[in-house]
Amino acid sequence: MSRKIRNILFIMYDQLRFDYLSCAGHPWLETPHMDALAARGVRFSRCYVQSPVCGASRMSYYTGRYVHSHGAAWNNFPLKVGEQTIGDHLRKLGMQSWLIGKTHMKVDEEGMERLGLARDSIVGARVSECGFDVYLRDDGLWSEGPDGFYDSRRSPYNEYLKTKGYPGDNPWHDFANSGVTEDGEMASGWFMKHADKPANIDNADSETPWLTSRMIDFLADREGEDAPWLCHLSYIKPHWPYIVPAPYHEMYGRNQILPARKHPGERDDPHPVYGTFQANAIGQAFSRDEVREKVIPAYMGLIKQCDDELGRLMAHLEETGRLDDTMIVLTSDHGDYLGDHWLGEKDLFHEQSVKVPLIVYDPSPEADATRGTVCDELIESIDLAATFIEAAGGKVPAHVVEGRSLRPFLLGEAPENWRDFAVSEYDYSATPMAVKLGLEPRDARLFMIADKRWKLMHAEGGLRPMLFDLENDPEEYLDLGDSPDHAEIIDMMYERLARWARRMAQRTAISDDTINAMRGRSRRKGVLLGLYDGDEVDPELTVKYRGPAG
Repeated sequence: MSRKIRNILFIMYDQLRFDYLSCAGHPWLETPHMDALAARGVRFSRCYVQSPVCGASRMSYYTGRYVHSHGAAWNNFPLKVGEQTIGDHLRKLGMQSWLIGKTHMKVDEEGMERLGLARDSIVGARVSECGFDVYLRDDGLWSEGPDGFYDSRRSPYNEYLKTKGYPGDNPWHDFANSGVTEDGEMASGWFMKHADKPANIDNADSETPWLTSRMIDFLADREGEDAPWLCHLSYIKPHWPYIVPAPYHEMYGRNQILPARKHPGERDDPHPVYGTFQANAIGQAFSRDEVREKVIPAYMGLIKQCDDELGRLMAHLEETGRLDDTMIVLTSDHGDYLGDHWLGEKDLFHEQSVKVPLIVYDPSPEADATRGTVCDELIESIDLAATFIEAAGGKVPAHVVEGRSLRPFLLGEAPENWRDFAVSEYDYSATPMAVKLGLEPRDARLFMIADKRWKLMHAEGGLRPMLFDLENDPEEYLDLGDSPDHAEIIDMMYERLARWARRMAQRTAISDDTINAMRGRSRRKGVLLGLYDGDEVDPELTVKYRGPAG
């Protein structure tokens, strides 16, 4: 079989840190299959997501556009009707676009109704699902509270567990994400003290193996078909609840927990936004050693399970010859603080939260020279949409897709005028932290501008910036945002923010190429403004306006 890109396998893990891979330097966590993929392709060591929260980040991956452009700025903020996605671009090139797993997408119900789009129509279904045709969607958020479920849709995973004999209405929680106490009681994964217990489920039935099996089913269904495809295999883990089945629950111990990257000075008069996140329930929990000692070995076990399942999938791809014609991308939607900087979860712009792993394998022989290399250029998650379009043989519509193709790096070429800073955004207007700060929704927004030396966080609402010197303070402990000695650096970063904000982002219905082709043609359509007697232009343009009077 000739080695060229025919299909694209776009693998995303949820909440996987950039430094929790052995190929990225973790001293204890073994990820041989992720490492093997990196040895086949290029590992990008400086990839930033466009927002450090699930929904907003994913919508940028799927549209190739900044959050500022697509507007789905937080979890359950709808992706507005009219936003073009990977699927829209690839179908024009004859490539299918499929989903297996999670998107965290909220449909624009009002927009659908306004345009008369039925969700059971082909177009309506795609608009409702980030442009994908759905092989299987499951966001893995089947938690229930006093007012009902967080996600009210039907869970394919729950239905699967019921067919396997797991009882109850929500085996996702009761078995896949809970253990059992010594006295036989449910040990819910929502309580982090249970993170060291094995989930009460056979490993083969847990979420990560289940999704891997569905991917293998998808590949079997495609056998004999001519149409090329992109498949977005979007895993639910290692996202919380932090609990994993045997044997993974006991693979790592307290002696393999990296020390928390935090400094007492970070709690001394912190930036108001930063201080408020430190003080929230998650930050307070992860500031406790007993929480980290329970959670981090489970988090590592979840990643080890992800890696083993990648190995199972890669073996299948190799056995069926698909490695010869399938581009494979491995990444995450954001990271996890795990107690670093006195924080838990994600949300802010320290490296642990906003930087993600990115490995790209290109099967074509032109990419042979870069196999096993590491690229340290500034990469943004929106670059993947452009990469996929180019890999499918198309030209990136730069008036719509704001990222840039990574294929030059894969082929050992130096792209012209590569970016000198990366951008990320966070809209925290719906959070308790915004309420505590007394901010109106329009003011509860953060922006990150980062280059290889400096990282600036701008906060709306009249608050001062944060600034870190990544060269002299790689751990990001010392905030220089109010340092008069760094005023010029701060001004430079604000100039970059202003330049980014002035970009052409909303003129998506017409390209520069089309505008250039239009220039000068209006007069040939009869619009002749500015003429005195007509001799100023070619006589051909005025032939309809000369001659005997009627």
